[in-house]
Formats: sequence, C-alpha cells, structure tokens
Amino acid sequence: MSVVFPLKNRVGQVYEPFRIRFLEKEIPGLAPDEVLVKVRASAICGSDLHIARGRHPSAPLPVTIGHEFSGDVAAVGEAVTRARTGQRVCVEPCIVCGVCDACRHGDYGHCEHITYTYRQGNGAMADYVVVKEPYVYELPPEMSYEAGALMEPLSVATHAVRRAEVGLGDTVFIVGPGPIGLMTAAMCRRAGAGRVIVAGHAGRRLEMALELGATDVVDTAAQDPAEAVYRLTGGKGADRSFECVGKEECLGQALMALRSSGICTVVGIYEKSPVQLPVTRMVTHELRLQGAQGYCWDFPIAVAAARELPMESFITHTFPLEQLQQALDTALDRTSGSLKVVLRA
Repeated sequence: MSVVFPLKNRVGQVYEPFRIRFLEKEIPGLAPDEVLVKVRASAICGSDLHIARGRHPSAPLPVTIGHEFSGDVAAVGEAVTRARTGQRVCVEPCIVCGVCDACRHGDYGHCEHITYTYRQGNGAMADYVVVKEPYVYELPPEMSYEAGALMEPLSVATHAVRRAEVGLGDTVFIVGPGPIGLMTAAMCRRAGAGRVIVAGHAGRRLEMALELGATDVVDTAAQDPAEAVYRLTGGKGADRSFECVGKEECLGQALMALRSSGICTVVGIYEKSPVQLPVTRMVTHELRLQGAQGYCWDFPIAVAAARELPMESFITHTFPLEQLQQALDTALDRTSGSLKVVLRA
C-alpha cells in the first residue's frame, strides 16, 4: 500500500438535521507519532443519530460523523514503532492532552480537554482517518473488518460494566436493548453476573439479549419493568442497573428496580436535560447514581472479549460509503429493524 501526500480524503458531514454531504479535505502529511488508517468498515453509532437529529448536547452541527471503525494502516509517521503498514486495526477515537492531572495519573478518560476525532473534523465516514499511534489496536486474524468496527461500542459497554463493579452472582437490570445495552448484557455475564434482566420493546432485540447471555427479558409494553424485576428476584431488586436509552422514564425505571444500596450507571445520551429523579427513593434506599462515558484502558479488554461474542450478529445492514445518506436514513428509521448499520469504504 503506497500513499503519496498531500492526500485527498472524502469525509461525511451532517450539515443540517437529517442531511449528509461529503467534504473533500487534504491530508498534508503525518506528524511523527501519527498513523494513517485506510477505513474499511465504519458503523453508525447511537451518538451519530443524535447528531443527525441535531440534538447531540456536545456536538452542534455541522459535524463530521463516524468513530466506530476499522481498517488498514496505510502510512506511519517517522517516530511510530508499534503500528506497521498493512496492519489490520481498530482505533480508540479519543483525543486527550496527556499533561493534565487526570492524564498524568493514567485516568485519561477524565482528561480536562478530552474530545473525539469526529468532533475535530476527522470522522470515520471517510476514506482515511489520521490518529495517534497509542490508540491503534491490531485486530485478531479471525475478526472481520465489520466486527472490528464494533470494538468501540463494545469498549463503551466494557467501561460501563467496569465502573459499575459488576461481580460474581450479581443481579443486573439493563434498560434498553440497543447495541450498547446488548453489549452491556454480554459483558455483565462475562464479569460473573448470575442474573441479567434486559427490558425493552418485544422483538428481535430481546431475542438477541437472550442469545448474548441475558437470563430474562421484559417487554416494557406489557409490564412495568421495575415491578417485573422485583417479581423475578423475589422482591429483592437488582444489585446493579444500566440506563442505555437516554430518556427520563428509562432512568426512573433503572433506579426504581434497584435494591437498597444498589448502583445505577447511566450510559444513554440525553437529548433533553435536566430530568426529574425519584429522589426520595434514592434517599430511603441509599442508591448511587453514576455516569459512564467512553473508555479508559477498555479497548484491549473488549478486543479480547470479542473473540467469544457473536459480533457479526449485531450487523443488520451494510452500505457502500457513497450511500451514507441512505445508511443514515435506515438507522434513523424505527421500522427498518436496524441494529448496527455499517458502511464499507
């Protein structure tokens, strides 16, 4: 693979709600610690859908999209020693300063200046992406590019489960069987949870939750999720809960289903904030509420875990990069049955 700089690069951008255009950008060259990745597969993330609707709280339009991706190393900077040309990789798409207090303590997920590649105009709905070497991870030989693109959301789920300190025998309740909720269910079982209850609308997603390790599913159209959890646990409630939707109603369900001293971890992105909380319940049951965003030392764990998970089953639709608008429309369409929509560049 031979690359000549300056290099022309197509990058997909949401320029107004629900509308995509391609920009042509020029990559002049690489800094000594940078790696050029030829994108082979890029998945549409839930946060991309918030962006598409013009409602992402941290990414006002216009903004390039795409941060779940895999590809081939096309070129490396002169100081790069680990990545090599032709290597099949996925990428942790965060950008951190490396010098703030959090970074210096190894807690780069809390970097005072953290941002993400797509927010800096370097989205992965593109031909190429430029990244820093430390955030490049080699794909296992047996992993497809499409599955490799899902290492980012699997890392998000991994991070949430680690923050919640899910342990052996725990009962876990997950609201929202989207990709993150389903991956959270899988990682909870890997962490030793004895019971994993997933709530959402009846259909293929709840079926998939059971395939990924959930022990019980709850159809939210037929029964109150919190009441169902108490019934399934003999009145005890869940040790841990995860809100993976981003809606006030779902957060209330996740909190109300907890036992005394339980922990609720919020993973969903909220288009509408602030929200109301069952505060009296939080006081009387001494509940703990925390958030989980992104990842910090979670990518290697996710890549290893993916060897034992049916990652390909998350992918419901594939499109060529040229059809990014159609792909986004499909992901936004609640009747399409989409779970993960992947672009092939």
